Amino acid sequence: MWLFDQNGFDNALRISHVIVAVMWMGLLWFFNFVQVPSYAEMEAAARNNALDKLTWRALWWFRWSAMATVVFGILIIAVWPDKYDGDYWGSTAGVTLLLGIIMGIVMAANVWMIIWPNNQIVIANARNVQAGGQANPEAAAAGRRGAMASRQNTIFSLPLLVFMVGASHFYGGEGSSHFEFDLGAGAWLLYFLIGVAIIAVLELNALGRISGTGNTGLNVIYETHKNAMYTGFALIVFFYLFAEIVLRA
Repeated sequence: MWLFDQNGFDNALRISHVIVAVMWMGLLWFFNFVQVPSYAEMEAAARNNALDKLTWRALWWFRWSAMATVVFGILIIAVWPDKYDGDYWGSTAGVTLLLGIIMGIVMAANVWMIIWPNNQIVIANARNVQAGGQANPEAAAAGRRGAMASRQNTIFSLPLLVFMVGASHFYGGEGSSHFEFDLGAGAWLLYFLIGVAIIAVLELNALGRISGTGNTGLNVIYETHKNAMYTGFALIVFFYLFAEIVLRA
């Protein structure tokens, strides 16, 4: 039966991976491009009610689609150990896909370890205030921590999608001749290390380890959804041009 041979199972996993990834990215962009700006314009009572009824439900789908995206991605690699071998990871497609995978894992960690726990505090506070209780003084700080991680995920999401698609279509994957395979170890390592360094700096900043949790320094990239978009597109341009310089054989 088609589904139960290696190709069929691989295709089923890829379809599942794409579906849950679309759900994850769609909700991430909804939160950042629609919800946050809208909530800023609402009265406190309406915002608290929306946090209780809308955000709580959306976060369920958000966090589990993030988990499913990572799990299906890992299974795709596990199903084809002969394809995703040392030669593949040492290729142009391999190094770009590897950076995309690292971004995806960091983003999923942000969802479960930063965004979700801090939003639980925010939503619990909204529910308590609606019931006539006192506001939690920690809610604002929790909201800021969650928002910074969410905006960082938005920034990562743009180059992540380019890496994932590009590994098959224009970074030397099957059906593409734009870049050539058989990189030298130095070129591979340089591209990989620069990529990991950028991911690490941005993630540490999102955790408040570089510019704190205020609105100064590098945190300017989180202040509006437009700033996050501009930063994400700038990373796409940088990584692509850097690949043209370093990875082209």
